[in-house]
Amino acid sequence: MNDSTSMTRRRAIQLAAAALTAAGTVAAGRPAQAAGQPGSPVVTDLGPGVSKFSLMSGLLVGDTFYIGSRNLDPPRVIGYHLPTRKVVSRADLSSGYSIQALAADPEGRYLYAGVLQDGAGAPNLHRIDLTNPGTAQPVGRTGERDIRDLSVAPDGVVYAVGGDGGTTAPALWEYDPATGLVRSLGVPDAGATLAQAVAATGTTVFFGAGSVLSGGGGASRATLFAFDRATGVFTSVLPTAFATAVSVTDLQVLGEWLAVGLKGPGKSVLMALGNLSSYETIPRTGVLFRASGDMVYFANNPNVYAYSRTTKKITTAQDGQDLGTTWGLGVHDGTVVSVSDYGFVAAIDPVARSVSFTDLGEAGAPADPQLAMGIAAGAGYAYVGGTGTVARHPLDTGDVVNLQMPGEAKDGVVVDGVLFTGQYNNQGMWSYDPLGSGPARVASFPVGQNRPLDVCWDAVNQLVLVGVQSDTSGGGCFAAYDVATRQVSTWVNPIDSLQMVRAVATREGIAFLGGDNIYDGGPRSTVVAFDPLTGTELWRLDPGAPYGIAALAVQGHHLYCLHRRASGLTVIDLKERSVVHRADMSAVCTDFGALVTNRGVVFGVSDTTLFQVDPSTFKVRVVVADINGGWYSGPHITNDELGRLYTMRGRNLVRIEVRAPAARR
Repeated sequence: MNDSTSMTRRRAIQLAAAALTAAGTVAAGRPAQAAGQPGSPVVTDLGPGVSKFSLMSGLLVGDTFYIGSRNLDPPRVIGYHLPTRKVVSRADLSSGYSIQALAADPEGRYLYAGVLQDGAGAPNLHRIDLTNPGTAQPVGRTGERDIRDLSVAPDGVVYAVGGDGGTTAPALWEYDPATGLVRSLGVPDAGATLAQAVAATGTTVFFGAGSVLSGGGGASRATLFAFDRATGVFTSVLPTAFATAVSVTDLQVLGEWLAVGLKGPGKSVLMALGNLSSYETIPRTGVLFRASGDMVYFANNPNVYAYSRTTKKITTAQDGQDLGTTWGLGVHDGTVVSVSDYGFVAAIDPVARSVSFTDLGEAGAPADPQLAMGIAAGAGYAYVGGTGTVARHPLDTGDVVNLQMPGEAKDGVVVDGVLFTGQYNNQGMWSYDPLGSGPARVASFPVGQNRPLDVCWDAVNQLVLVGVQSDTSGGGCFAAYDVATRQVSTWVNPIDSLQMVRAVATREGIAFLGGDNIYDGGPRSTVVAFDPLTGTELWRLDPGAPYGIAALAVQGHHLYCLHRRASGLTVIDLKERSVVHRADMSAVCTDFGALVTNRGVVFGVSDTTLFQVDPSTFKVRVVVADINGGWYSGPHITNDELGRLYTMRGRNLVRIEVRAPAARR
């Protein structure tokens, strides 16, 4: 960035800040509480954080693509009619927050939907009679929390796989619509953490699993089993050539072939159903396989690919168009149809390689508030991350703008007016300049380091710092992005091979990394002081958090460590490198939380409460009770250059202004 550009940007930021100050605290929203004595908050509602139809599955049945929602309340399945390019039906489900699995019976009469949900107990399998596609009925519950994939055998029996977050190995489940009973057919691999692929024929059910979530720590790699429906016996059938793959990510029956998607080796497999030892390799990872004549189509974000079984060649089905994350794929009258997390349906002409797009919102899909991912604020805007979208909120006047970004913005920071985000899944770091072009990826993380967790700004070294988790192999990485050189430095497992980098904070050019260990053994709350310029560990200390670190913040020479699972707050004196304070946080924080230093005081937010920590006594005080933010993967809090706080209340973005006590240095 040259000097004139920097000066222009600083002037724009100054003007935006001045306008906000002149406008006061009410112009951008509705004040929920008046100011009073010192410390009392003014809470301003800025409206839904991210409002958009968000999706997680799609299945073509006849002329209609049925699409399952993600992060919407209630979850729903909409029907998008291909000939008219309109949404023609909506069925609300009674449980769950996202619909990842859809399958239809062979006659196309019934559509089954499997949901992800917060806890086991409620039905997670639903059915829609497509003669009346506006109504869904719960029909059963597997013994696990989530259903990740469904398949219906030719006789109408339904098979489901999923898991409960990695705490137990996933089973194969069967639902018989004739009896209405759900039963477990067994756990074929005790070391698997997640099953997300199932496919059924008249005689066999194929079960695909691995360690896409909660990997490492001894978890199994890719496993593929054939379950004999007559004898009830599981047989491992994954070719030995793919034994090092991380997970089986998709299974589809394509006539006489079983298509197998694999994470890890960069390949997929077509296995002959009549002789499973006979197979051919597709030299690219794929999901959502569909066949049309000689061609096999599949998705590998952000593209749809075509594989010729005759020439053995792979080409993109479309020419240069970004299709985002494809959650549904079908072939209809010679057209390949992709349903994207960007919120559109793409109709691809595979001969001309051209694409026509239909925005689902414009087609009639309901644009409701999503659960939020990450949050950032500065230079006149607040940003809320959603699925395939980051919503840009103006803090004075103007409309909310949805920025198209792949995956999920798990956290972000605004630096000199530019937004930097950590993007799940395997998307690295993205940036967006409101005075320039659209969002773009600026940095990648090492292979397998797929889940950014915390982003902060190191003003001394001019670095964007990111803590990352590896879902598949355990541990994590630390990344430092230089905004001047546009180069990123990364260090895999800077804490150890089990602890992810859950939290990052910085003081005087030194980064502090907070560990979290999801496994039964090993250290679980180590804090590492790290030099991001040399990649050198300076020292480490374990504050004794029994369930790991949730968040870090620095005020003066004190490092605040918020623990997970209501296990407390620890304050470390950075000069003495010792713990100087411990506090019980169970009254305000039950699991995940976030911290930010604002005008000399550390503020925090949990799923329920916004609180602050007195910088002199470390006493915790409730600022806003029952904030109850609508978060997808843990709460966040941020501030802008004017010292105003931002978080979520329900599914709405709120701004909080509070008079804080004087800070102790």
